Amino acid sequence: MAIVVRLDVALARRKMTSRDLAARIGLSEQNLSVLRSGRARGVRFGTLDAICRELECQPGDLLDYEPDGPPPNDGGVA
Repeated sequence: MAIVVRLDVALARRKMTSRDLAARIGLSEQNLSVLRSGRARGVRFGTLDAICRELECQPGDLLDYEPDGPPPNDGGVA
């Protein structure tokens, strides 16, 4: 997947456990774990807002884009 979740980095910077964050934002530890591991298929803006508020960060601090491979063939147009 091209979207990489960097939640662990943000948690480490704040010296906060995922358990503490889950309790503070009202999310189950299991759902937060799915997000941290990158297995989530999506994230609600409300959840992202709560995480950013608690960790005092921006969404870009939590999510990165890393292309999987070469771009799709565009038909030879340069």
